Amino acid sequence: MIDIKRIRAEPDLVKAGCAKKRIECDIDRILELDATFLGLSPKIDELRSQQKLGSKEMSKATPERRVEILEEQRGLKEQLRALEAEMTACQEQLQPLLLTVPNLPAEAVPEGVDDQDNVELKKWGTPRSFDFAPRDHVEIGEAQGWLDAETAGRIAGSRNYISMGELARLEHAVLRFALDMMIDRGFSPAIVPVLVRAEPLWGTGYFPGGGDQIYHTDDRDDLYLVGTAEVPLTSIHAEKIHDIKNLPIKLVAHSTCYRREAGTYGKDTRGLYRVHQFQKVEQVVIDISDEKRSLEHHHMILQNAEDLLQAFDLPYRVVNVCGGDLGAPQVQKFDVETWMPSRDGYGETHSASRFHEYQARRLKMRYRDKEGKVHFCHTLNNTVAASSRILIALLENHQLEDGRVAIPEPLRKHMGGLEVIGKSL
Repeated sequence: MIDIKRIRAEPDLVKAGCAKKRIECDIDRILELDATFLGLSPKIDELRSQQKLGSKEMSKATPERRVEILEEQRGLKEQLRALEAEMTACQEQLQPLLLTVPNLPAEAVPEGVDDQDNVELKKWGTPRSFDFAPRDHVEIGEAQGWLDAETAGRIAGSRNYISMGELARLEHAVLRFALDMMIDRGFSPAIVPVLVRAEPLWGTGYFPGGGDQIYHTDDRDDLYLVGTAEVPLTSIHAEKIHDIKNLPIKLVAHSTCYRREAGTYGKDTRGLYRVHQFQKVEQVVIDISDEKRSLEHHHMILQNAEDLLQAFDLPYRVVNVCGGDLGAPQVQKFDVETWMPSRDGYGETHSASRFHEYQARRLKMRYRDKEGKVHFCHTLNNTVAASSRILIALLENHQLEDGRVAIPEPLRKHMGGLEVIGKSL
């Protein structure tokens, strides 16, 4: 949520931000309702003031005047009730509209409609040139007895998978390496709920607009399965006022994640690229309201993801996400796309986002500066490792001609020292 004062002061800028993100939002209606609300407030205050004056006069008034005062008070009460009802109705219309206003994109966000318009910023590594016919990750996994999508489909439906044996071990190794790396870099680990109430999803900006991707339990529980640990991890600090000396807060969590993948029917149906359930290590930063410092954090969390991919010797590129692909909450987002031979291209594996005050306003997450003044925090987050997609890259980029897979050196300590997994096919 952006500050209503900014909408009042810079409506054209806000409209331009909506247009850049290709998000429809009725700013004129918001301003109309806001003007009505602001106009009602002094009228209500005046009526309440008159009521108080009448009450004070009552004790000293003559019997005849008391009758008049009582009649006046009844009239004031009716007027006040009508104006308060009008103000409530105004608020009820205004609040949902304010929640639809996207965060304003940074100037550095490129123009564009979708991910095809994202702008490449850098590349690292060279995609491998095979001297044999490479297998895709499904062929490798099924041939080794590691991957079973058929049984997973029978148990849970399409877009699910079962990893077994050395592949399951590799998945755990990746997640453990990611968690250890972040702890070594000063992030505090947490275990968080993956079933949450609606409030954290509203607070982090997934509602409204993202509900079609989220699994919802029945009416008895009214809970939601999160698609990322960002939601509960950031919400830990909702409705708190932090001392500035305790900022920044750096958190990391490993969790199971759930996504409905709505709108992707027939797209990426083979393999692990789009699945309903996966494992992820997520990093979150909460700090003071300072744009320069936020940008520094943004590059820091991006570098964490890059360092992990470099440690695994996986070629990747970083893109600056365009306005139409950005989403409502973000000020700016960098996607990291890792080379996947079976796609003959790069596939998204990480998304590093900064939000400024957008999430903090919704979550009422604040801090007190050295002068005692209270401000809203800035928040950021990024993937460290998402298991299903990182497995695609590892299996396909490090496969051997005989069907086995080489393990990058940094992962070997989590694999019992194994340098290669699988059997010769």
